Amino acid sequence: MDASLRLIPYLSYENLRNPLLLQQMYMDLTTDYYWSDDFSPQYYLAQAQAGMIAIAERHQGEEILLPELQRSYALLDFADLHVSRHARRIVRRDRPYLRVGMVLGPTAERIRAYHRHAWLSPRYEAILEALNAQRSPLKIITATLYHQNQPIAGEIGYILGRTYTSLSGYSSRDRRYRHYGITQLTLLGKWLEKQGFAFWNLGQPYMPYKFALGAKEYPRNAFLERWHPAANTPLPVRNNAL
Repeated sequence: MDASLRLIPYLSYENLRNPLLLQQMYMDLTTDYYWSDDFSPQYYLAQAQAGMIAIAERHQGEEILLPELQRSYALLDFADLHVSRHARRIVRRDRPYLRVGMVLGPTAERIRAYHRHAWLSPRYEAILEALNAQRSPLKIITATLYHQNQPIAGEIGYILGRTYTSLSGYSSRDRRYRHYGITQLTLLGKWLEKQGFAFWNLGQPYMPYKFALGAKEYPRNAFLERWHPAANTPLPVRNNAL
């Protein structure tokens, strides 16, 4: 292990199941990233329940997970969802439609093709597939915007209780489909609201489009105060169509 990784603490499954240690981590605002070589579904679920969002990285030829306990998060409450004039025009003119499902492969391939350095690797994708196969409390979904039966923009994210967390997405670079990315997000926000979600976790608060959509920035402690109750409350059964 080189010096760069020694600066990032190792986080085991046992650490994640230790409430006292988690409280210490929550209060330590000098540390946000941790690392692990545990690619099990159980580990992924535990770090998500703790409020972390993990990505995959390569280090010295080996793939590792980097769960992040962010210093702040972009959260969207559906009453604040802003529908842009571009999205309104596209919906009215082109009649695109959103399809939410649990078949991950095609969307994961499009994400890897879209991003030059895509962290959603095949091994990471395998964790998500295993979670769905095990009927885990963490449900992985895709949300894809179609136009004339062609996928134009989409993402992969996960449901935990009454929360939805976006992981990664893509949007067509064809100029004909300009603003389809924000339209996909808008229609997804409407779908989440209809299903009874408490809020939408958009992750890192550094991208302007998240705030244009209506998100607000929450420091870690304020995020966790909302995260734990909502993540441990199931969606209304009548709305849970997946």
